[in-house]
Amino acid sequence: MKLALYRAKLRAQRAAKTLLGNTAGSAAIGALHLARKFDPAKTANFFGALMRKFGPRLPEQRIGRANLTAAFPDKSAAEIEAILSGVWDNLGRAAAEFAHLDSVWDYDPAHPERSRVEVTPRSLELFEQLRDDGKPALIFASHLGNWELPAVAAVAHGLDTAVLYRRPNIEAADRIVEEIRSVKMGQLIAAGRTAPFKLAQALQEGKHVGMLIDQHFSNGVDVTFFGRTCKANPMLARLLRQIDCPVHGARVIRLPDGRFRAELTEQIEPVRDASGQIDIQGTMQTVTSVIEGWIREAPEQWLWLHRRWR
Repeated sequence: MKLALYRAKLRAQRAAKTLLGNTAGSAAIGALHLARKFDPAKTANFFGALMRKFGPRLPEQRIGRANLTAAFPDKSAAEIEAILSGVWDNLGRAAAEFAHLDSVWDYDPAHPERSRVEVTPRSLELFEQLRDDGKPALIFASHLGNWELPAVAAVAHGLDTAVLYRRPNIEAADRIVEEIRSVKMGQLIAAGRTAPFKLAQALQEGKHVGMLIDQHFSNGVDVTFFGRTCKANPMLARLLRQIDCPVHGARVIRLPDGRFRAELTEQIEPVRDASGQIDIQGTMQTVTSVIEGWIREAPEQWLWLHRRWR
């Protein structure tokens, strides 16, 4: 009898979880479709203001405050709260812009003065080299500014890409997310057991593989980030061991009046051991340090709301 009740309880819990997931997925789909009906800039302003108001009431506010306090011990409580307000604003704007990925990227190399996006001359030169040299490359990014736009920019200007992404836990939301991302983001490779093989194959085919590398990874390697040890996913360095190719960092940060600046780093040299082989931990520390430098320049645009240190 007890076993039967326990099984019935499990079935009820699974059914409730499925129902909740479907409801949340439907809500997400509805919100994305609704957002597409409105002006992208106005929608981003609205969602930014909305998140500045309601975000601080969520549990993630405490996580963000603790992270910022540890990362910037010299900043006052008021400065920390100001950064957090910017974090929520950026998150709201990024969510609104996600519904308009096919139109938010606005850069015309022939008329940069008319574009919504600024690209530094050196970044443009590096991009053209990547596009035209016939070689594969690894390109890393972080949850900074609008982190979806580097992949959109790459495809918009002729770079053959494969992008690693994490599927939403809700199946219904996953469908609409993949539908939106597939518009202008190249080949999409979902994170999982087969991802390393698919990414290696993409590199062998001469593609440019992009990935976000700034989140906690339980089985990762230790790196120092803002003076504290955390775990980094070593996939980028392991792929580099298999296929020696250039490595660059990419970011799209916010500017006033709804504008963006896109930047591509110089080629980053991986760390090698005495035998010349790629040092996994050392290489991941190098790219992590690049990301830390980016965040220090615009801390209000990074996603401090997740538990990066554990």
